[in-house]
Amino acid sequence: MRHRRNAGWAGVTVAVLVATSACGAEAAKTAVGAASHADTIMAALTRASDKTSRLGSAEVETATTITATGGRPVTMDGTYSWGDGPALDVRMDTASAQMQTLQDDPTMTVKMVDGAYYYEVDPQASGPLKGKHWMRVDVSAVMGQSGVDAMSENADPTAGLRYIGASKNVKDLGKVTVGGKKATHYRGTVDATQINASKLSAAEKKTAVKSLASSGGKLTLDVWVDGRDLPVRVKQSGGGITVTMNFVKFGATKPVTAPPASDVGDLSDAVAAQTQQSGQ
Repeated sequence: MRHRRNAGWAGVTVAVLVATSACGAEAAKTAVGAASHADTIMAALTRASDKTSRLGSAEVETATTITATGGRPVTMDGTYSWGDGPALDVRMDTASAQMQTLQDDPTMTVKMVDGAYYYEVDPQASGPLKGKHWMRVDVSAVMGQSGVDAMSENADPTAGLRYIGASKNVKDLGKVTVGGKKATHYRGTVDATQINASKLSAAEKKTAVKSLASSGGKLTLDVWVDGRDLPVRVKQSGGGITVTMNFVKFGATKPVTAPPASDVGDLSDAVAAQTQQSGQ
């Protein structure tokens, strides 16, 4: 990395998760079979949700595709933790993060911990990032407090597993191999009506409905569950955004820690002002 001659931090954009009696008897038999099949699916998803929630962290590979921006996937690979609140320590494409003015390398480390994002940058010649290797931005400066609350409430990746349980049309799409692991593929579409009629808690319903509102009112959830009752992949699509998360390994990940304060430049106020201005 090298020092830059001008302050690239100025104006940076941060881009930062359903008849006859004979016929009647046959119909009843089919209905019982369908109900039994649905119960089997829900039981499998519940086991996966409970087990994943307890593990608390995982090594993940994620890809986010936003139709409005051309559909180019934004990828992040690294550690995702949800046991003690949401935390990330990942590598991502510098251009996708729109950080080319601050980072020469094609990929960069991005952390999220203790309510803030940390972006690995080249030390600048002047400004708040002078001589610093990290840029700090409060999550609230990027997403607003409502966004922070929603992220905290949905930090656990099992949220998607619980939401798919509210769907009235969950399907077992059969067994496939994902990432070298044999898994069963489930798909369901959920909307606010299904969420409100589900067995989710009042708090979960509120969070789910809020998430749906920002996703066009409906979400399609795909979950691949392996023989150990663990999700191999979770995919969420709605509102022109598709997020796919592959779980490489669960648990036993290193804690996500913030960089040394002496090597961090804080741009939270500048980014908050920019975000507010762009929203007007």
